[in-house]
Amino acid sequence: MTTSVTPPVVATPRRIAALALPALVVLAAEPLYVLVDTAVAGHLDRVALAALAVGGTVLTLIAWLGTVLAYGITGRAARRFGSGDRSAAVAEGVQASWLAFGVGVLVALGMQLGAGPLTDLLAGPGDVADAAERWLRVAVLGAPGLLLAAAGNGWLRGVQDTRRPLWFVLGPNLLSALLCPVLVYPVGWGLTGSAVANAFAQTIAGGLFVAALVSERVALRPRPAMLRQQLMLSRDLLVRGIAFQASFLSATAVAARFGAAAVGAHQIAVQLWFLTALLLDALAIAGQALVGAALGAGDAAGARALARRLALLGAACGVTFAVLIAVGAGVVPGLFSSDARVREQAMVAWPWLVALQPLGGVVFALDGVLIGAGDVRYLRNLTIVAAFGGFLPAIWLTYAFNLGLGGIWAGLTLFVLLRLAALLLRLRSGGWAVVGAVRG
Repeated sequence: MTTSVTPPVVATPRRIAALALPALVVLAAEPLYVLVDTAVAGHLDRVALAALAVGGTVLTLIAWLGTVLAYGITGRAARRFGSGDRSAAVAEGVQASWLAFGVGVLVALGMQLGAGPLTDLLAGPGDVADAAERWLRVAVLGAPGLLLAAAGNGWLRGVQDTRRPLWFVLGPNLLSALLCPVLVYPVGWGLTGSAVANAFAQTIAGGLFVAALVSERVALRPRPAMLRQQLMLSRDLLVRGIAFQASFLSATAVAARFGAAAVGAHQIAVQLWFLTALLLDALAIAGQALVGAALGAGDAAGARALARRLALLGAACGVTFAVLIAVGAGVVPGLFSSDARVREQAMVAWPWLVALQPLGGVVFALDGVLIGAGDVRYLRNLTIVAAFGGFLPAIWLTYAFNLGLGGIWAGLTLFVLLRLAALLLRLRSGGWAVVGAVRG
């Protein structure tokens, strides 16, 4: 039965902020918990800290799969919601949750067999790999909950509810942050206690999102046709993400060939870039939900107006970040390293990092617009072309001609500029703004 709702007003700054700010807290919750976990493990010994770094890298990749799923579902659910059919929007969440649970169970079972070879590959055989294997075998039991929470975030954002995800994520993470040191020290479980706390938090969070689905009183059975559609969408986003991963891993590899100081400075700059990208992702998430809803309601003109407003907001946020980073040039690198050579190399990357902020602000906002519109095939192809036709050739030429860190960051700037130009052309063409409850 179709449930009618009044389509929301989609283009006001207040409405954008109401969706973006809670999403920002949800995005920040997991990195902050990882910091707590790292601090607790760091007081055990260096082997425990190194093992957490290795195992945590694997878990981060699993969480990335969840992000891909969430982004795809947000736009689909938002279209249904905008068309006045909340039940159909929630049905997208049901199918996404089945998909998430299935993948999560496969990952959890697979890691019971593959954790040892994987940690040996990442850390080399020895004490670190053995400790990472033990940690990962336990922590990965939370994978079904982790991916269920990602799917839940996706459909709830689609129906423009970012408040419940805020509590569903913050509550379990806070509980786990309190539980972790207790299990590690007084209980005496050591690094395994950290893994138990992690799996516990993810399972509780997943359960809360499932309870939200059940409370909607919609059919909970799997629907193979819809699952296939969601898989296709997730596939395109996954390929796009792999292109990003290949680019940044290659950049780090090239930086390492210029010496320890260069790769250390590159790590400082790129982590600051990732931080601002995380903050701007909240704006992109608001764009996904609002653009999808506008197109679902048949309001292509409203979606285009919203896209322009989001691009301007992204640019404004980028300019703000650029000013802050420029002002902090003499201070921030010293917070990460006391090595004078590292700080000197950081100043090579710094002007590029500053210049990238306004460009990146627009790019991230428009990424959210096109994901919300379901135009992910265009985004996939664009990212592949920009990465393999621009960024990767630029950084390998940097290595060949010994251009140093400046060449790497010039390549990153080229990558962003190529994406910006193509996104602006796509925005101007209007071909992305396909109306209807389902993108044809």
